[in-house]
This record gives sequence, structure tokens and C-alpha cells, in this order.
Amino acid sequence: MDGYTPFDILMDIGWISLLLIIGNLMRRFIPWFQKLLIPAPITAGLLGLLLGPNALGIIQFSEHFGDYATILIAAVFGALPFTMDFDAKVRQRARTMWSYSVGMYLTQWGFFALLGVILFAPLFNTPDWFGIMLPVGFVGGFGVAAAVGGALDSAGMTEATSLGFTAAAVGMFSAIVGGVIFARWGSKKGHTNELPALDKLPEDMRTGIISLPGQRPSVGRATTSPSSIEPIALHVAALAVTLFLANILTNWVNDAFPALSFPLFAMAFLVGLAGVGVLHLIKAPHYLDTKLMGSVSGASTDFLVAVGIASIVPAVVATYIVPLIILFVVGLAFCLVLFFYVAPRVFEYGWFERAVFSWGWATASVATGIAVLKIVDPEQKSGTLEEFGMAYVGFAPFEIAAAILAPIAIIAGLVWLFGGVALIGGLALLIPPMIWLKKSKAKAS
Repeated sequence: MDGYTPFDILMDIGWISLLLIIGNLMRRFIPWFQKLLIPAPITAGLLGLLLGPNALGIIQFSEHFGDYATILIAAVFGALPFTMDFDAKVRQRARTMWSYSVGMYLTQWGFFALLGVILFAPLFNTPDWFGIMLPVGFVGGFGVAAAVGGALDSAGMTEATSLGFTAAAVGMFSAIVGGVIFARWGSKKGHTNELPALDKLPEDMRTGIISLPGQRPSVGRATTSPSSIEPIALHVAALAVTLFLANILTNWVNDAFPALSFPLFAMAFLVGLAGVGVLHLIKAPHYLDTKLMGSVSGASTDFLVAVGIASIVPAVVATYIVPLIILFVVGLAFCLVLFFYVAPRVFEYGWFERAVFSWGWATASVATGIAVLKIVDPEQKSGTLEEFGMAYVGFAPFEIAAAILAPIAIIAGLVWLFGGVALIGGLALLIPPMIWLKKSKAKAS
């Protein structure tokens, strides 16, 4: 019998909340944290990982602690539609984000699937599917690593899950360290649109504390009278209903199509879009305050980042240590090419924030991309998440298809076919926007 109780939830939230406060105080009082602009959620997550049951064992999180990330990322994307501006400019940039996201995703899957067959198998005598474990853990993250690894384990490929989780752990740490380094580099070079140069940072941005009451901004406006319902309660309730309906629909879809494995956060975004449509239909578009809902979403993001990092369970496979090191080095080089070469040539506006987000996603997961984005865009003013939220509707089929088709291709011995199709498709989506933007800039000059 599962002994998990509501008090276990209280203890988990209590521990992670305490670590968030400690992370905020460390940013306030330790100059090194100020120089690196380390957000409190990242500090909290690393402390949770170090002190948690998978390391020192000082903090004993519940056995379901890692499941919270699924709900929290759904909360982030479920709230997004209520904060979005659906004007023509956002829709245009969302198309560019879609092309880049799908292209980046497919290219990573295809390139490393082929690399495993062409290079690693003959050179290190690894299985043909060895290279595909890089995108499984990097761009896929722990969720895809569990899904693909589980499917391959059941087919007798017992090392797959361990390799996938190893890649996910390495990708996670690379995303965080790289994100901090890029933030400092971008600030010095003047690439950041939302983050001022480091030597000109105001005290509140350096320390994370707004000391003067008169300088503290509003986190939103009340849309209801407290005599009826507290505004924060209304907005939290609206988000909870969004997640409630999304969970019901996700379970229905996954039960009807067992091979689909539709993610909860994608359904939450779709339900949120429907909710916005309903509010416009009943002529109450301002029933919810966009800024207050954005604050609720931001709070979910902070807890998501902390929980996600703290719940990492790295699996080191000594047998594959040499090819793994080479695989990870090539993987990081691949992501650096995307950051420094491809992103500036695809995104016309705010390429740096979008490149930082895609770096976190390409090396770890969407949740990690959000975490590193917060370093350079703490108030989410760049519009990156809005564009990604809209783009994800068209991206989701490719993400789901890769997670489903990859183990099928591996079991059928068609890794080379899967890799070739993915690589060609990815390049076909990445190259045209680069050409169009180059021609556009040439005409403008």
C-alpha cells in the first residue's frame, strides 16, 4: 500500500520553499552569486539535489517528488494563454519559432542517430542506437528518457534507460552552467534586450531584493472584490480548473490512443487557449488580469525549476564512459553551433533571449529552457515563451512522433532510416529562414 499522504506533499513543498528562500538570501548576501546572476530556483534545486536522498540524504523527499514537475510545467503553460497578446507580430514570430524549434529538434535526433551508426558502432562497438541516446536525454529530457528507455528495456536493451538518464543529467548541468555563462557574455556584448549590461545593473537585479518600498512594482490588478472572492484565489482557481480539465482530456486521449502519450503541459496550453476563447465569447475578456496571471505562472516556474533540478537521478554507466564523453562533447558542440551560428540568422528580433531558451531546451528540456531564460529575461518581456507557446501547438506532433518512432525504429533495426529522415526534415526547416532573413537584411541595407 502506498503510504503517500497530503502531509508528504506539505513536507515536499516545505523543503523546496525553504530552499527557495535560502537561494534568494544567498543571491542577496554572496557576491559570487550576484556576479553569476544565479536565480534562486536554480540554487534551490542544486541544494535539493545535494542534500536530497540521491546524494547526502539529509533531506528525504517523498517517492513522488519528481512527479510535481509534470504538474508545474503544465501550470506554466496553462497560464500562458491568459497572459498572451495575440497580435499579428506575435503570430509572425511564432511561425519563426516553430520553424526553428522543429528544425532544431529533428536535426539533433537525426544527426546523432546517424552518428551512432556511422561512427560509434564501428569505432567503439556500441549498439547502433547508442547515438540516439543523446537527443533522448538532451532535447528530450528525463521524461523522454524514461519513455524511450522503458520501451527499449522491455525489448531487451537494458542499458538504454541508464544511458538516457545519464545524457539527461549531463544535459541539465550543461544547460545551467552554459546559461549563466551566456548571460554574462550577452550582457557584456550588449546582446540582451531585457537585461542591462552587468556593470550597469541596478542593485535589485544584482541582489534579487527590492529594498525600497516605493520601488516595488505591482504584481497585478484586482479584478474582483474581496467581499466576493480574493483576486489571487480567483486566478489560482482559474489555473487549477485549466489543469483539472487538461488532465481529464489528457487521460482520455492517452486511453483512447495508448501509443500517443500526449503530454499534460501541451493539453493545458490548449485548454488555456479555449478558456481565453470562452472569456471573449461571453464578452468578459478582462475577467482575469494578465499581469496577475503572469505572476502566478512565474511562481509556478520558480517551483518547477527547483523541483526539476532537485529530482535529478543521474545514472553513470562506466562501461560506456569513453564513447559517452565523446558523445557529450559532440552534443554540446552541436548545441553551441545552434546558439552562435543558427539562432542569430533565424531570429530577426531578440535572437539572444530565444537562443538562450533554445540552448536550455536543446541540452535538457523545455523546463530547463525556461529556467535559463529567466536569467536573461527575468520578467519574461521578450515574448519568447508566448511565441513558443503558440508554436508548440504545431510542434507537439513532431515531439510525440519522435518519442514514438525512435524505439520502433531501433527495435526494427532502422536507426539509419529514422536518422536520415529526421536530419533532412530538420535542415529543410532551419535553412530557409536563414536565407530569408539574410535577404531581408540585404534589402533593408
